[in-house]
Amino acid sequence: HEHEEQLVLKHETEDTGENYFPCLKCGENFLKKEHLMVHMRTHTGEKPFSCIVCNKNFTEKSNLTTHMRIHTGEKPFECLFCGKSFTQKYNLDTHSRIHSGEKPFSCTICNKKFTEKISLTSHMRIHTGEKPFSCTICNKNFSVKTHLTYHMRIHTGEKPFECLSCGKSFTQKYYLDTHTRIHSGEKPFSCTICNKNFTDKSSLTKHIRIHTGEKPFSCTICNTNFTEKGSSLTSHMRIHTGEKPFSCTICNKNFTVKSSLISHMRIHTGEKPFSCTIFSSLPVCKQPNVFVPVNEWDVGYSTN
Repeated sequence: HEHEEQLVLKHETEDTGENYFPCLKCGENFLKKEHLMVHMRTHTGEKPFSCIVCNKNFTEKSNLTTHMRIHTGEKPFECLFCGKSFTQKYNLDTHSRIHSGEKPFSCTICNKKFTEKISLTSHMRIHTGEKPFSCTICNKNFSVKTHLTYHMRIHTGEKPFECLSCGKSFTQKYYLDTHTRIHSGEKPFSCTICNKNFTDKSSLTKHIRIHTGEKPFSCTICNTNFTEKGSSLTSHMRIHTGEKPFSCTICNKNFTVKSSLISHMRIHTGEKPFSCTIFSSLPVCKQPNVFVPVNEWDVGYSTN
């Protein structure tokens, strides 16, 4: 505290005569002494406010107050539209923009708008190419810290989000939310053209391209275009690279796509999961997909 006091000097602006307190470390100015004192802790590393439950330390009392709500479960800020509650007013304000449609943060390059500043900051990295968050294990870089957090779970194997219905676990809450709709049957995303419903927004986005004909993902080698990047373009690129990342654990045969490996594995397992609904009760010949009806059953099909 004595060191902080030595760095606090009151100055007076020439134009308005207002008093201000400059930080002697970085030059930032503050109108109140207590604001400068809090700011100085970013330079000194001092965290005088400690959580009595987990001993985590904070530079400001308000941050400690917010943190304590993790332990108490208190969520004092409630949305007047849907009743959802939050631990911080900032989170409520951000959430409220879902209902109001307000997007006050705009990209100066492409004019795309966002509900919160942190989303704009992350978006700007698309234009700058900046990826400041790096994996300490494989050195892969990310533009958003949460993407690094998700990526680290590949290395650690951590899947903290568990389905209460079947026990399946996921690396991200988004994947859990999408998965739970299998159990609930909920399909909240609807196509405005044909009214087909989907469990997740990405599936709806892909579906819309059937109507629009849009194929935004292009092969850099042969310029073939695709509606989606994940399964379509990635699989196509392996034609050019020769990569076959899916390998049979029994005979070591390799495949470009996972679906081909799954089909191949049935040669070893003998599994035949697809049944004909017409001849399901009739004798069949040993040749695949050739059904021989019994003569006395007039089913209207020829064996020729």
